[in-house]
Amino acid sequence: MAVPAWSQVDTNSTAPASPVNDSAPMLTPPSVSGQSYSTLPAGEERSNYLRYGLTFTSAYSDNATESSSGSVGEASYSLSPTIALDETTSTLHSVLSYSPGFTFYQKTSGLDASDQTVSIDEHYRVSPHVTFSGGNSFHKSSSVFNQPDQGSGSVSGGAQAPNLSVVAPIAELLSNTGNVGATYQFAANGMVGGNGTFTNLHYPNPAQVPGLSDSSSQGASAFSSLRVSKMHYLGVNYQYQRLLSYPTEGLNETQTHAIFFFYTLYASTAFSVSFFGGPQHSDTVQPPLPPLNIQLPAARAWTPAAGGSLSWQGRLTSAAVSYKHIISGGGGLFGAVHLDSASASIQQQIARSLSGSVAASYAQNDVLGSPLSGGASNGHTVSGTASLQKQFGEHINLQFGYTRLHQSYSGVVVLSTNPDTNREFISVSYQFSRPLGR
Repeated sequence: MAVPAWSQVDTNSTAPASPVNDSAPMLTPPSVSGQSYSTLPAGEERSNYLRYGLTFTSAYSDNATESSSGSVGEASYSLSPTIALDETTSTLHSVLSYSPGFTFYQKTSGLDASDQTVSIDEHYRVSPHVTFSGGNSFHKSSSVFNQPDQGSGSVSGGAQAPNLSVVAPIAELLSNTGNVGATYQFAANGMVGGNGTFTNLHYPNPAQVPGLSDSSSQGASAFSSLRVSKMHYLGVNYQYQRLLSYPTEGLNETQTHAIFFFYTLYASTAFSVSFFGGPQHSDTVQPPLPPLNIQLPAARAWTPAAGGSLSWQGRLTSAAVSYKHIISGGGGLFGAVHLDSASASIQQQIARSLSGSVAASYAQNDVLGSPLSGGASNGHTVSGTASLQKQFGEHINLQFGYTRLHQSYSGVVVLSTNPDTNREFISVSYQFSRPLGR
């Protein structure tokens, strides 16, 4: 869920909420904010609402299960009630959403499962210069495609965004992501801050995902930012990560330390560009190789890391693009990876009741450590989704779209046997909203 801007000025937003000037409170640049760019045009962002409704989704995937003759197509049906509270006061911005549901499959009833999506995001302004923030998102499903908003793509300009590029199309999945942070503007043009993050990825049924494994991560960072003029921000950020994966035997652990320098240009209230880069050190300890129980040596290295992002948010159009080259969690692979990833998202209000969106991403994952242990898991993911949404009256929304997914990981059985997925979906939502305090 995108976090709308504060009613006045949000020091944690990735884009300015008011004209940029030297006397306005400083913004937290995208490289260190930990927030994803908004996928909504500026005119659509609203707060102080209670929203609730019901969504029915029907989808068909041509790569759902395997048989002796290859992949088998499968239709699925999902029913999901939703409730969301978005409240803004002079000191607190709170967004809470919950969406339970159930997904059942036409041919393979053994894949039927209940779905749960819960997220909370809090920003508390302790004083005009100090802000605390925190959030958590939990997701349980039988398919990674069962997301609350299937037509939009998340684009982040930060270095600590989780690696979600490895996709097991239909498999039980539990994921949890959390963060907590604080910023302090100690001078008219100076700010310091820090945050902590964690992620957990768990496959309850390993037989559904041969070649993939559970993983988790913890991270912390501290930054200093300087506003050198009305539009230009410079700064430095220290980042620590502990990246864990749990293969069949043993534990793969990578710890990283990095110093990133960053620059952000806020050209206007609707357009921003941000870059970061610097050295990153990794230390990887690998589990013994079965069946001889050979202990592999620790792998240590210094590598360059860099990234950039762009955001444009107009009245009817929003667009975001990002790229990064960094050491990240493997997202289910044997261990941490050298990650090269690019993502883009565009949403357009075509007419008053019609909108469209396109999202695309590419990721190359190269597992750290000995080629004997993780090299076979190297590979890439390419995905794209296009969708249209039509509003009927005040409460009914119709969405239909298409997703194309291609993955090439020769050492991951669940992905190498069926690397391509084509999925068509259509959903009907009944949504209601009630303004708070009015």
